[in-house]
Amino acid sequence: MTHFLHSQSDLADALAQLIVADPGLAPMLEKTGEPALRRGEPGFSGLARIICGQQLSTASAGAIWARLKEAFDPFHHDALRRARADRLGRLGLSAAKIKSIKAIATEIAKGNLDLDHIAQSDADTAHQMLIAMHGIGPWTADIYLLFCLGHADAWPAGDLALQESARIAFNLKARPTTKEMITIGDAWRPFRGVAAHLLWAHYHVVKRREGAPVPDKPSPAKKQIQAVASAEKSSNKKSTNKKSNPKKKVTRNGRTERTKS
Repeated sequence: MTHFLHSQSDLADALAQLIVADPGLAPMLEKTGEPALRRGEPGFSGLARIICGQQLSTASAGAIWARLKEAFDPFHHDALRRARADRLGRLGLSAAKIKSIKAIATEIAKGNLDLDHIAQSDADTAHQMLIAMHGIGPWTADIYLLFCLGHADAWPAGDLALQESARIAFNLKARPTTKEMITIGDAWRPFRGVAAHLLWAHYHVVKRREGAPVPDKPSPAKKQIQAVASAEKSSNKKSTNKKSNPKKKVTRNGRTERTKS
């Protein structure tokens, strides 16, 4: 069953179900409070806005988007498809973003990209449909599914803020990779997007305070993290055993120190 987050009450209900499935997230929710639902406009406009804001500050992205919306009113894919690249560049778009937006507009015009059909598909299927298009990467696809369509199970595993939030929340030594975040998110299906809202809220709380909240109860997601880390350590150990291996002791903070023989 595909779950959608169309309202704040939808998010609250889904969050309650997520906490039942993973009680280890409850202390995080107590510190952040209920996250605000983030929603954007669906369709070509919403997708173009996400691309417009890639790797920019909120203020810069907002200023460029405002100029685009003013220059193209109504904001329709045909207008952007026909627009001169130099005109779009003067509005603040980079060459790469111009290429991506025009490519998406062309695919919509040709009927190769049906955003209405994508809106009715499950998160994984919709993700694959989107990334098959030139100019749409995994992060863009998942942000569109989560914010513009309200997919409760969309999971932007490559988002740096989510990765950093997971590192702090689960007391990890290093920020999880995108691959590790995909594994972590499996524990939260079919509400990975709800977990993303919670982790973003946690990230902003941490940025405002000293210290990092750590869930008191073991979380299924943390078990996933530990399993991935254990597999990597095992692989590394096999390769290092071929070399000299001085005696080591493990300190309480997880670091290793060499000791005299």
